[in-house]
Amino acid sequence: MLRPLQRSHLPALAGLVADPEVLRSTRIPAPVPDGFVDAWFGTYEAGRRDGTREAFAIEDAGGAFLGLALAPEIDRDARTVELGYIVAPAARGRGVATAALGQLTAWTFDALGALRIELRISVANPASRRVAERCGYVLEGVMRSLYVKPGLREDVELWSRLAADPRPAGDAGPQ
Repeated sequence: MLRPLQRSHLPALAGLVADPEVLRSTRIPAPVPDGFVDAWFGTYEAGRRDGTREAFAIEDAGGAFLGLALAPEIDRDARTVELGYIVAPAARGRGVATAALGQLTAWTFDALGALRIELRISVANPASRRVAERCGYVLEGVMRSLYVKPGLREDVELWSRLAADPRPAGDAGPQ
């Protein structure tokens, strides 16, 4: 299930950003600066208020934190949204990312009225590529030597879904 990210999720988020795999495959700076989690949360709170970002905690039926489902960039004029997802180490390999991206995608089309959704995935991240494929995203190409974060440029695949594309089975908004 996707739940709007709240301050109560911050301890779990701090654990998530300490994971080397998360640092390798996301825009989170490495090493993680002091105060990063609070500042990052504040950025998403402000984005929620002005409609330019959104963050959800991925939780199981019992409320355990499994990861994040994100809209780091919402362009309401262009009706284009960038999405992302991060799964906690203990939840990987269980279909969590696929379920979360399916729900996040449906929310983006239904609640935001988006016409285009984009994912940016490192060419070195085949697991994320499989998630995108399962959720009906189409590979558009590779952006070479893209600036990801300080000290990291890498080749990044651009994946997209359009509102007019058929929805794969399982697309449902946040519960």
